[in-house]
Amino acid sequence: MMILVTGGARSGKSRHAETLLSGSPRVCYIATSRIFDAEMAERIQHHRDDRPAHWRTEERWQHLADIITPHNDPAEAILLECITTLVTNILFASGDEQEIDNWDFTALEAKVNVEIDALIAACKRCPSPVVLVTNEVGMGIVPENRLARHFRDIAGRVNQKLAQAADDVWLVVSGIGVKIK
Repeated sequence: MMILVTGGARSGKSRHAETLLSGSPRVCYIATSRIFDAEMAERIQHHRDDRPAHWRTEERWQHLADIITPHNDPAEAILLECITTLVTNILFASGDEQEIDNWDFTALEAKVNVEIDALIAACKRCPSPVVLVTNEVGMGIVPENRLARHFRDIAGRVNQKLAQAADDVWLVVSGIGVKIK
């Protein structure tokens, strides 16, 4: 079963996703964040400290089909946090940070889609329940800069693709989850 949990920043989507897996005896937590600075290191450590000690953690943002496989133990649920960070990582790993103004966003989105399509296929083959957490990026104003606009568009299309493929979709607002699919 593939479940998508979406919501705005600090909406409570992570806590909701964890609640969905509260009955699972074991959880594999896939963390997609990367440490770029001291603030991010602190955020990642805070998340590590908040997770139950018995959860297994995999820190990875690419080749997720190596972790989410048809051979997974059905008793070990999977929580992937977060899709939006995964998209960011792919964009910056594929594009030249010095030449952002020259990025070919069509080509970059194609690279993102390769990873997302592989993730969806892996989730569909996996016997474990898989919960994917993502940020809802389309409810705000149009960003002022080119990179942010393209990011919002790519992340929004990724979320649509994941929601279409998911068995269940939850929208979390102010800590309250509403099942929308």
